[in-house]
Amino acid sequence: MTTKNRRTRVLAAALLALALTGCGSAASGDGMSGMHHGQDGHMHATASGSAEAGHDMPGHDATGHGSAAGSGLAAEQGGYRLDLTAAELPAGSPAELRFTVAGPDGARLTAFQPEQTERMHFYAIRSDLTGFQHLHPAMAADGTWTAPLTALQPGSWRVYASFVPDAGPGKGAGLVLSRPVTVPGTAADTPLPAAAATTTVDGYTLTVAGTPTAGTAAELKVTVSKDGRPVTDLQPYLGTFAHLTAFHAGDQAFAHVHPQPVEGAAGGPELTFHAELPEPGDWRLHLQFRTGGTLHTAALTLRAA
Repeated sequence: MTTKNRRTRVLAAALLALALTGCGSAASGDGMSGMHHGQDGHMHATASGSAEAGHDMPGHDATGHGSAAGSGLAAEQGGYRLDLTAAELPAGSPAELRFTVAGPDGARLTAFQPEQTERMHFYAIRSDLTGFQHLHPAMAADGTWTAPLTALQPGSWRVYASFVPDAGPGKGAGLVLSRPVTVPGTAADTPLPAAAATTTVDGYTLTVAGTPTAGTAAELKVTVSKDGRPVTDLQPYLGTFAHLTAFHAGDQAFAHVHPQPVEGAAGGPELTFHAELPEPGDWRLHLQFRTGGTLHTAALTLRAA
């Protein structure tokens, strides 16, 4: 081999190594950054794929498994981040959980738009989908929210903040962020009730019609009756005649099912909801409605194909 040919091969090898090094950096560093799972279950680009140390990655739950950001399992989305002052709460007694929402600029968010008459909807659910709580906490001037939770049973819980920012690039867009919370003690899981079309609470019978398909918009109709007679005296609650929230068995994915607006001073017996459940499988539905000034909460398991 001539000296000229040897120099040519050495130069080619060096250029190839440099190219491979550059490709490797892109794959290990930014190859998947700037991506998240959208509400339709497909991958979408974001402004940044990085996450601050100690916080859940967007689109991932606390275990590190992938999950749609639109399923409420991320602590951070679109630059907005949910922060809790405690990751452990006492068992068997009421507790106040304080939390903040950080905006894309890193500062505490203090500007929120009302959604269904409230600036913040806060939820808590245990891993077996029991212990449902839906609260409307108060915010201090510095952006700290305080959620007064009733007694929690031991086990793994997840808390969710549902809100609409009134500042920043996400202004006007609804977000649901969540974080896991531990309640120490011996946990005894309750088996998830089988899927059913009817359930009862406080003497009321609720019947659900409609079979949702995951990822597809569907209409659910709920009929309310008592003692075999249609209920027509439902009172407005949060701007509608009922509020429906769903949680997915296994991963606690969140789905807020939107009702039709209130028309008139009293409603019933039929309620219509527009649902889009992001995952197939069993969902635990929690339907809240008001009669005679009393709030009722019914639970039912619904299966999405």
